[in-house]
Amino acid sequence: MESTELTVETGDRLVTDLTDEVLGFCAGRGDGLLNLFVPHATAGLAVMETGSGSEHDLVQTVDRLLPPDDRYRHRHGSLGHGRDHVLPAFVSPALTLPLVAGRPALGTWQSVVLVDSNFDNTLRRVRLSFLA
Repeated sequence: MESTELTVETGDRLVTDLTDEVLGFCAGRGDGLLNLFVPHATAGLAVMETGSGSEHDLVQTVDRLLPPDDRYRHRHGSLGHGRDHVLPAFVSPALTLPLVAGRPALGTWQSVVLVDSNFDNTLRRVRLSFLA
């Protein structure tokens, strides 16, 4: 298994596109499986369409399903931080993609994204592992 770790600056974005980094890691690797894992309690990974307004729709959906307010028992950090710890139950911290000839077998409009609502910590790690 070959592995590397990305450091991603999320800033104040809920959705950060990782597709270019994923394509770079996969280039020349042949057929196999790519596993992505984010070792954080407030982040997940997803495959979704980007650039069409879907990121905004996801932000609104997360805010509607997991409002950033004081309803959570987990209350340290900024207001609504408890929701950040619930997010990975809905957006998994792990993702596996098939690779064919060194490219993820994504659909035409699919991108790989990091989803993280914790704006208190804007530096994230993402582990990419290739298994031939």
